[in-house]
Order: sequence, then structure tokens, then C-alpha cells
Amino acid sequence: MTDSSVLLDVSPEGVAVVRLNRPDKRNAFDESVIAGLAETFETLKGADHVRVVMLRGAGAHFSAGADLEWMKRQGARDRADNEADALDLARMLKALHELPQLTVALVQGAAMGGGAGLVAACDVGVALRSASFRFSEVRLGLTPATISPYVIEAIGPRWAKALFATAETFDGAYAEKIGLTQYTVETAQELDEMAEQLCRMTLQNAPGAVADAKKLVRDVAGQKVDDHLLRETAKRIAARRASDEGKEGLAAFLERRKASWDVG
Repeated sequence: MTDSSVLLDVSPEGVAVVRLNRPDKRNAFDESVIAGLAETFETLKGADHVRVVMLRGAGAHFSAGADLEWMKRQGARDRADNEADALDLARMLKALHELPQLTVALVQGAAMGGGAGLVAACDVGVALRSASFRFSEVRLGLTPATISPYVIEAIGPRWAKALFATAETFDGAYAEKIGLTQYTVETAQELDEMAEQLCRMTLQNAPGAVADAKKLVRDVAGQKVDDHLLRETAKRIAARRASDEGKEGLAAFLERRKASWDVG
């Protein structure tokens, strides 16, 4: 790891917990956090034994977004340096979005700006009802540019325009309503219980099939349903049926036993 601002822990079952570890700064982003997350996601990308990735914040908050001192330093740099710095953030978010494992954001406290962007870049979001979300960039004269692809994918362009332009603050229930998260819970204990439930479900599933299913959604979303798409999807299911996982899954079903990957 780059430093202690990002922590990684992996269980024997293959559950990785990535924890933002700047609780005194409400887990706000700076260059060390971005580098630490990028390094962590690169490590997890090639970790075949990891099946689920949980993203959390240490302390009372998920992430308050950009660190003000970091933003102040960036404001004193020239445009080329700022573009390079922003590209590091954009690449880190893309690395999270494209991880082959199921990714889950567990949100308590604040999830502002880039923190909300991390939630959008994950496959699943679970938040306390009391959590506080906001795309606050316009209040600082900025725009949520680097997180926009993932937020728009999650909540759609109309909600994105409204929330980007108003910088409205909303809670966990509202985040679920608009699709930024999928689950709302009332207590920290329920947050942990939902995390455990999602892990149990995912650990029953073939890891290669999970990765392919995620890629399937990315590739099919927004495509015209034409003969090319029909043939492409047919090729993909045929390849899965002929794969080792496909053969093992069918055999396990017919023999009424757990598949070899099922540790849920």
C-alpha cells in the first residue's frame, strides 16, 4: 500500500474490505487516497481468490469528497498539472467500476462529491437511512466531471442534471429511490448484516460468471436490439455453457450438490 490512508483486508473466503482510513478528515480524498485506492484496485483486479470487494469508510463517515487542503494545493498549480491530477482520479474510478468481482459500497455518514461517485462506481450500494449524500461541486464553482459517467449510469441523466445543478442534500432512502444505492438500512448493525448477506449470496456464484455478467451489462446497455446483438449474446451464453464453470455448475445441479466454488 502507498500509505495508511487506504487499508485492505482479505478474508480466507475471499471477501476483501477496502477501507478509507482518514477518519479525522471524514475520509476526504487527497492525492495519497487516490493513489492508495488505485494501487488497491490494481491488486484486486488480478486477485483470483477474491470474490467480493467491500468499500467502507473508517469512523463516522464514508467519504466527504475532496480534501480542501488538497484542492487548495491544486488551485495553485497550472492547468496541465490539474488535468494530470484529475486523470489519476478518473482512472481510479474506472478501475473500481471494472473490477471483475462484485463491488459493494457500505455508506454511513457523509458521502459527498467524489465520495458519492465511489458509491456510483460500485455494483451495489447499501446506505444507512441517516446517511447524507450531495454532489456539491457547483457550490465551489466546479463540476462533478470525473464521477459523472458512473453517476449518470446509476441514476440517469435527468436526476443527474437536477442533483448536479442544485447540489441538493439527500438521505439514504432518497439515494435508493433514485438508484444511487439499492438498499437502505436503519442501523450500523443492519449495515453489517446486509454486507454479510450479499457476501453469502455472491460466494455461491461462479466467479468467472460474475465477472462475465458484469461485463455483459456494460456491453449490452444502450445497444440496439438487432441481429448483431442477438448473435453476440448467443455467442456469450454458448461460451459459458462450454466453459469449465458452466459444466461444473450443470453437473452440480443435476447431482444435487454444491458447485466447487460455492462457499456461501
